[in-house]
Amino acid sequence: MKKLLTATALVVGIYSSLASSISWADEALKPYVLANPAAVKADDVKKALTANGFQIAGTVSPYAGATVIVATNDALKKIASASKFGGYGAMIRVAVTDVNGQPQASYVNPEYMKNAYRMKGDMTPITTALEQALGKDKSFGSADGLSASELRKYHYMMAMPYFDDQLELGEFDNYQAALAKVEAGLTNGKGVKKVYRIDIPGKEEAVFGVAITEGDGADKTVMSAIDTGALRHTAHLPYEVLVSGKNAYMLHGKFRIAQSFPDLSMGNFMSISAAPDAIETILKENINK
Repeated sequence: MKKLLTATALVVGIYSSLASSISWADEALKPYVLANPAAVKADDVKKALTANGFQIAGTVSPYAGATVIVATNDALKKIASASKFGGYGAMIRVAVTDVNGQPQASYVNPEYMKNAYRMKGDMTPITTALEQALGKDKSFGSADGLSASELRKYHYMMAMPYFDDQLELGEFDNYQAALAKVEAGLTNGKGVKKVYRIDIPGKEEAVFGVAITEGDGADKTVMSAIDTGALRHTAHLPYEVLVSGKNAYMLHGKFRIAQSFPDLSMGNFMSISAAPDAIETILKENINK
């Protein structure tokens, strides 16, 4: 009888563990989290983040009434270093947006980001630190959300790019040469503005944040067309340029925008149809000049 009870307990334990894993895998994830309290200022956000172990990598105001604070920490950079092209997920973007005269604070969902960028590692400490710093009202950005498995193979629709459909912006002699060209192009370029640089530990990889200020892909142009809901997706910005080895890459605009706006209608997507190519063009021009 004792052996039977022990065996039964073991089976129950295994089943519970599997059920927990399946539940996590099937959990609906949404791209953003509404902070709580939402009525905060950008300076309050920075103080709260640094008090909870984050380093501020950069700040940008892409258009009137919007500020994005980009932060990272050692744990997040370590997770980024463990995955191919993990640098795309080496930061947390926190936004403060004026919505009808009221400040609305939100941030990217680390678990959503991890799976969209096919990263390895446990994001729980990052999520916990963010909730301690900024609170959590609710997740938003998709009516139904996507499961982890859906995000890891995400694309907007048939024939649209996946995460691994990287766009190469340039190939250089070596890693240091690539860094120098990207740094100079984004710092001194036309129609772009460097927001931050985060170096990924233990590998030849660095990620740059860049605001697009001119053309069909400009931040203001894109967001005024598609970010019109009550809860704003401002933390979608800024875009990334990834230097990995001697190459500079960007995520395809049709992936990068879509994963931040997974419920975007085809009609709205078509309203910014020129943006993905425009973003690629302006980044290539500045990095390779």
